[in-house]
Amino acid sequence: MSINETIKAELDANPIMLFMKGVPAMPQCGFSQTVVQILSFYDINYNSMNILENPDFRQGLKDYFEWPTFPQLVVNGELVGGCDIIMELHESGELQEVFDTAKK
Repeated sequence: MSINETIKAELDANPIMLFMKGVPAMPQCGFSQTVVQILSFYDINYNSMNILENPDFRQGLKDYFEWPTFPQLVVNGELVGGCDIIMELHESGELQEVFDTAKK
């Protein structure tokens, strides 16, 4: 299975997915920690993946979404954005609308 096929399978299986450095219980960068803290405000279930464990997958995600940094929050297979965008959506109240569209 190619990296893109693996990414697609991961996204198909997880309506809300956070690709991050570390894991929610122990983020390994400040940006990932900020996004995890923001997500804790919402009554949502999400899955996460530590992109530091697989450099090929990490690069594959950068290419797949054409987004060079992490964390990357993905809802319904679409990149929502990184830390700055998630913060803006949270502060404006729009992030809840994004989560409301997530497949159950």
